[in-house]
Amino acid sequence: MIFMKSNRDAPRCGFSRTLIQIINETGVQYDTFDILTDEEVRQGLKEYSDWPTYPQFYVKGELIGGLDVIKELKANGELESTLKA
Repeated sequence: MIFMKSNRDAPRCGFSRTLIQIINETGVQYDTFDILTDEEVRQGLKEYSDWPTYPQFYVKGELIGGLDVIKELKANGELESTLKA
């Protein structure tokens, strides 16, 4: 699940757009949630995850991280195994 500004078809920030592109390259199925539509979710996730920015990427309910973490996992060849964990 990717919590982001807007959705996978029309990301509203460059970080979200880049994250979507990277995840799309893996072929893994995922959903998105537009945090701009629900302020309670937007603020609540920041507290829940202790991660202040968006996008936030979760696998099986566990925060993996934001764009920088996903880029690092990809560069290290660990992204696909993390997504399929």
